[in-house]
Amino acid sequence: MEIIILILAGILFATAIYNLLQKQLLRIIIGTALLSHGAHLFILTMGKLKRGQPPIIMEGISDYVDPLPQALILTSIVISFGVTSLLLVLAYRTANENNSDDMAQLRGDEHE
Repeated sequence: MEIIILILAGILFATAIYNLLQKQLLRIIIGTALLSHGAHLFILTMGKLKRGQPPIIMEGISDYVDPLPQALILTSIVISFGVTSLLLVLAYRTANENNSDDMAQLRGDEHE
């Protein structure tokens, strides 16, 4: 199961890097979102996909799940949502001000 999730995280990383290298602003933003999702899966898998009881100490339970990866992922989800929101607002503002979302045109490259 861990191998499948690691392969999925690798596919997300590859797709994210492909989108980050595109010229359109929206594709770059989608690439950053996919990169964060791949990181979430990677952190979850490195925390070992283990089944057990919730981390509440009770008598008779000896197998607990580690809550640290889940807490890190929850924090990372909130941060990536904020970053994605900020990037979408900046892209909207840029597209309205410059009437373009092409990165080459925004840089002022006249050759492309």
